[in-house]
Amino acid sequence: MNTLLIIDGLNLVRRLHAAQPNENDVNGLAQRVAASCLKLIKHQQPSHIAVVWDGDATSWRKHLYEDYKKGRKPMPHALAEHLSEIKAHLAGLNINSIDAESEADDVIATLATKMAQSHRAIIVSTDKGFTQLLNPNISLWDYFNQQPLTIEEREQKLGVDRSQFIDYLALAGDSGNKIPGVPGIGPKSAAELLKTFRTLGNIYSSLDKIGTRQAKKLEEGRPLARLSYKLVQLQTDIPLNTNLAHYRVKPITSDEAKVT
Repeated sequence: MNTLLIIDGLNLVRRLHAAQPNENDVNGLAQRVAASCLKLIKHQQPSHIAVVWDGDATSWRKHLYEDYKKGRKPMPHALAEHLSEIKAHLAGLNINSIDAESEADDVIATLATKMAQSHRAIIVSTDKGFTQLLNPNISLWDYFNQQPLTIEEREQKLGVDRSQFIDYLALAGDSGNKIPGVPGIGPKSAAELLKTFRTLGNIYSSLDKIGTRQAKKLEEGRPLARLSYKLVQLQTDIPLNTNLAHYRVKPITSDEAKVT
């Protein structure tokens, strides 16, 4: 069975770069990124590897909700200018990239979902949103903590079942991405409602069985719940127009390993 290692490019690079004392210092960054990728190849032993990068186009989520990811710190200019060099350095080691039009998340989700139909996919990212991909052939790896991100841990943290992750975020929101959720319904209330009613749809068809004050919040927040539900969902059908063979892992020579 083939295994595709999918690296969330900016998730990896921005954290490596953040370790620099000066945000304008990109010296040696391409080498450190390459060394991280080689370490991942050695540890995970994939048959294929692809690094997926965010593009410059405005995300469909931003078009849908203007405040999506509002206030997030922009990428340092020096790093943005250095990305092409990083990609070229990786390509020199036969580690090829995929450039998304806007957000990499949907491309990563599509790649993983398609691969998991008959093979395995490992997503390298600290983004817990990928836990909504429930295919047993998809796993998540946190490079910085050197450990898997498991769906079981996510269930315990949120207090809901894996099938309820999207419903939970539609209610409670996601502050990191500025997804609103329902005003007045926090994480604890969202988990309790889903424990009782199981789904977002059931909650909204059972408002007469919920306390008046909470039911009012839910009713007033219904449009935001619907909006948030759309925003948190990963798309898994993005056109990729690429060939898996392009991402096959090739042996790294000792000289190449030394360069990194």
